Amino acid sequence: MTVFISMFIFALIGAISPGPVNIIANVAGANYGLRRALPHVLGATVAYTLMVFLVGIGLNEVLTAHPGITRFLQYIGGAFLLYMAYKIATARPLDDTLGVAINPPTFIEGSLSQLLNPKAWLVSMSGVSLFVAPHVPATLYLLVFCLISFWVCLVSVGSWAALGHLIRRVLASKRHQIVFNVTTGLLLCGTVVSIFTLG
Repeated sequence: MTVFISMFIFALIGAISPGPVNIIANVAGANYGLRRALPHVLGATVAYTLMVFLVGIGLNEVLTAHPGITRFLQYIGGAFLLYMAYKIATARPLDDTLGVAINPPTFIEGSLSQLLNPKAWLVSMSGVSLFVAPHVPATLYLLVFCLISFWVCLVSVGSWAALGHLIRRVLASKRHQIVFNVTTGLLLCGTVVSIFTLG
């Protein structure tokens, strides 16, 4: 039972801490509302759960044996996240008449932002190493870890979107929207830079 509580705490810290996926969820909630941010939230959640599962069934060994693949994924992920940062920073301010015509992040974009997020790969690999590999039967522990990861990720990323939704009133002014979008776009750029300088 203790190991499952530890899994939960580990998953929560990894999922709720600031990062690219959460920043995008926050922007989506702020600009489009919680309901329209949910495809991004769900896409990121499903992708992260899939990532944990793939790492658990052996991808971890492949990535460790071939570090070039990890570096390649890091560059592709960095480029995609910079593209998302550009989209956020240059988004036009919304008003009620334009809001329907502008598209929030999709399920696919949410999935890609997670699958191409080096932080998520590091967290999933660490989690599998800590909570799955040392235990028997490993398959049972992997399935439990996947289940915990799914729910924790859904609630955590959803919380960032909900927080964005709560500040929508502050963003009623177009000027405030522009400042918010540029600031969060730059923040997302900063997370990408930190991945390469600290990682």
